[in-house]
Amino acid sequence: MPIDFLRGASAAVSLFHSLADPKRLQIVRRLQQGEARISDLVTELGVAQSTASEHMSCLRECGLVVGRAEGRQVFYSLARPELIDLLESAEALLEATGFQVDLCGTFGTNARDLVDGADAREDSEVAK
Repeated sequence: MPIDFLRGASAAVSLFHSLADPKRLQIVRRLQQGEARISDLVTELGVAQSTASEHMSCLRECGLVVGRAEGRQVFYSLARPELIDLLESAEALLEATGFQVDLCGTFGTNARDLVDGADAREDSEVAK
């Protein structure tokens, strides 16, 4: 069912932006297998506790992940199974286009590397 274009376009941009980090995608894919605690993500994905917590907070705030408290632990899971459908559709589109988007001068790997390099230079200038 189509949604209101203006509201939907804005929400779609927000949705894709919330998934625009490799670590967040790893977390979502891990949660596809079942519930996980932050400590599980740290061990299984090899990320720092603060990194896992920050990404989980983002995913929760976006409504993509929910937490279930059990004692002092929180077990996280996907809020909606449609998220996996979306990712699988995206993977099919990437394959169908030969991963062409990764060559895009605006959003592809090289563009991100240029932006990341510029950000690192700005950070070092600020630190001086």
